[in-house]
Amino acid sequence: MSFDGFPDDGLVFYEGLEADNSKTFWTQHKAEYDSSVRAPMLALLEELAGEFGRAKVFRPYRDVRFSHDKTPYKTHQGAVIHPVGRASALYVQISADGLRVAGGCWRLESDQVARYRRAVSDAVQGPRLEGETERLAAAGWTIEGDRLVRAPSGFDANSPRMELLKRKSLHASRAWEPADWLHSAEALDRVRQAWRDLSVLNAWLDDNVGATTKEPRR
Repeated sequence: MSFDGFPDDGLVFYEGLEADNSKTFWTQHKAEYDSSVRAPMLALLEELAGEFGRAKVFRPYRDVRFSHDKTPYKTHQGAVIHPVGRASALYVQISADGLRVAGGCWRLESDQVARYRRAVSDAVQGPRLEGETERLAAAGWTIEGDRLVRAPSGFDANSPRMELLKRKSLHASRAWEPADWLHSAEALDRVRQAWRDLSVLNAWLDDNVGATTKEPRR
């Protein structure tokens, strides 16, 4: 199946799910989810797999065990590419709000955070990351990630890259509101180009942070 865009019916489906996040609505409209959300997402990812690798498509069901919000269904469809042995990942999401893409690291273990901060402090690697985040921000990307309020222990509070040193994770994202191009193959081109634009950031994270050596979380 080739990718021809995300049908408007998929966005309408999510508008309805936001208004009535119930099993009744889901059961009545699951066919719309399958045909207008999941199927085009799978087609998009298949088109991109040769260049970026195979993606994991997230389940539409929320894990409500430890959440105050007990609504059972996610109001977006996301997918991630996170190759084994790498720190970085690529993400794409469709919802009633439009299309969203992102890349970087969302959760780093303590050994990864330590390597990340050593690299940020390095006279060569630190400026490379700083320059790349500044380039992405100037190009319209939002730079995000968990961060400390104060300088991390063992680092000079006057470091010129303190804002990066405070980070415990680092990722960049951008989003587009619904428009006619979203319902065409242009959406594929936008995701492809956006993920290519993240290649330098992700390469830096893979080279300087790498995979964790800790046991996987349950």
